[in-house]
Amino acid sequence: MSSKFFEIHGVLPPVITPFTKEGKVDFEAFRQNIEQWNGTGVAGYLVLGSNGETPYLEEEDKLELIRIAAQHKAPGKLLMAGTGLENTQATIRLTKKAAQAGAQCALVLTPNYYGDQMGDEALIAYFTKVADESPIPILIYNVTKFTHVNISPRAASILSHHPNIIGMKDSSGNIAQLISFMTQGLDPEFNLLVGTASAWYPALAIGVKGSVMALANCCPQECVEVQRLFEAGDYAASLELYKRMFPVNACVTGKLGVPALKYACNRLGYQGGEPCPPLLPLTEEQQKQVDAILEKAKLV
Repeated sequence: MSSKFFEIHGVLPPVITPFTKEGKVDFEAFRQNIEQWNGTGVAGYLVLGSNGETPYLEEEDKLELIRIAAQHKAPGKLLMAGTGLENTQATIRLTKKAAQAGAQCALVLTPNYYGDQMGDEALIAYFTKVADESPIPILIYNVTKFTHVNISPRAASILSHHPNIIGMKDSSGNIAQLISFMTQGLDPEFNLLVGTASAWYPALAIGVKGSVMALANCCPQECVEVQRLFEAGDYAASLELYKRMFPVNACVTGKLGVPALKYACNRLGYQGGEPCPPLLPLTEEQQKQVDAILEKAKLV
């Protein structure tokens, strides 16, 4: 059965996972965040993405986060779950469990431990097998910063024509690469999503319609507004807002990473919680850096 009607339009935060000081998942804080984001204009949620500290989560915690998001997301909002593991069969099993827990589609990370062996044919075989057996549509997750594996335009084009592979989140931030994907024969209904706010305005300018970006955890309305203004034809205002948010994104998703994103969430009214060890909370000096950036962006 084809899933190609499944269009993704708008901004999805790859939601943070709040932890307690004892290193336990704070499910109540997670629920509060979902309910608060419901009112911001985001199109849905990615649970178990990189910014959710997914590699540190036990399987049952992963599934409980999906269940909570499914129960508390507003009607009409999309629920995507990250299910990619190194082993093909393990990925299929987790994807099936995620579907049972309420996920509507799955974001599947490129296997990367044996990165030198992950050429086109290996990745095509992997994603095809997962898509063949998944009860929900899947998307490819291309995040070279963490995996050091970059899917090629050729492989993406071939996979885009599978009836159960509906898109790709490209987190490279490389606009030239996005264009190369677009010009290599992608299925017309394939959802090419930008995976970082640093590329949001340029991506909109080349025709991208959807995004999954860490900045939308702490600045969801601003991320949504960049797209709304652009699609309304107010390109100057869209660009100005994008430029104002750019330094925030560079700090909380680049320079200082997840601990800074969580700190920014705490400062801006969300439940960031603690980073999960071995990640360390920000130092006092780093907190001052984030505070200064948030103030300059007129967020506090």
